[in-house]
Amino acid sequence: MTNELKIPFTKAHGAGNDFLLTWQNEVPAGGDLPAIARAICARHEGIGADGWMLVRRNAIRLFNADGSEPEISGNGTRCAAAFLLEQQPAQEITIETGAGPKHLRLISMEGRHWMFEMDMGLPRFTPEDIRRKIPLLHLLGEVSLLDVGNPQCAIFVEEFPPDWESIGAEVEGHPYFPKRTNVSFVRVIDRHTLEVRFFERGVGPTKSSGTGSTGAAAAAILRGVAESPVTIQTLAGDMSLRWADSVYLTGPATVLGKGEFYFS
Repeated sequence: MTNELKIPFTKAHGAGNDFLLTWQNEVPAGGDLPAIARAICARHEGIGADGWMLVRRNAIRLFNADGSEPEISGNGTRCAAAFLLEQQPAQEITIETGAGPKHLRLISMEGRHWMFEMDMGLPRFTPEDIRRKIPLLHLLGEVSLLDVGNPQCAIFVEEFPPDWESIGAEVEGHPYFPKRTNVSFVRVIDRHTLEVRFFERGVGPTKSSGTGSTGAAAAAILRGVAESPVTIQTLAGDMSLRWADSVYLTGPATVLGKGEFYFS
């Protein structure tokens, strides 16, 4: 076929957040990477994923399903670690991301199922942003804004609103956030347990989010409604976070399969 590109991929998911990974040298130079990302991530016309990653040695470049390029995905970085350690086994690995280097420690591996603890770094915030009222979104009450490698807006609720997905879309694209934001709805179960729903920037509703879980738990600790360690209950299972000298998130990665995508 004329102008057809063959894009090899490995598909993996981190707690239900799914990604396609391709070695960077297997993508022709000069290709329209955002367009390829939109096509390969399409749920019905493509392979389907929340994001597409280009991998070179111990570095990744991530594209969201809408073709935008975020700084980092926590779940995606664990998937990249599994992808890389399949090629060269090790107990620890450091991966360069758009949010800087991230260090991961392998906790366990069984078949193609991996468990990692990832150093997420310390969140960046101002005290005023931990309880912030956003213009035109005052009905949400006070939200928590912080940066965990990418921007996070944590909304604390007693119960999840039935329309949380549409609220998440409104918050993500609100003019208050010129670069858009990730959104989490956080329900405090007890001082060591949170239940969270995620609306990810450039993707939409997802079953889980590594950076979203980090932002939600960090915000809960900073608001004084939780303390380390914290279990984050997501639609895809639990992740755990501890805040010591840095913030560490533990979660899974599973390699699902490999294939080739035809892009024209």
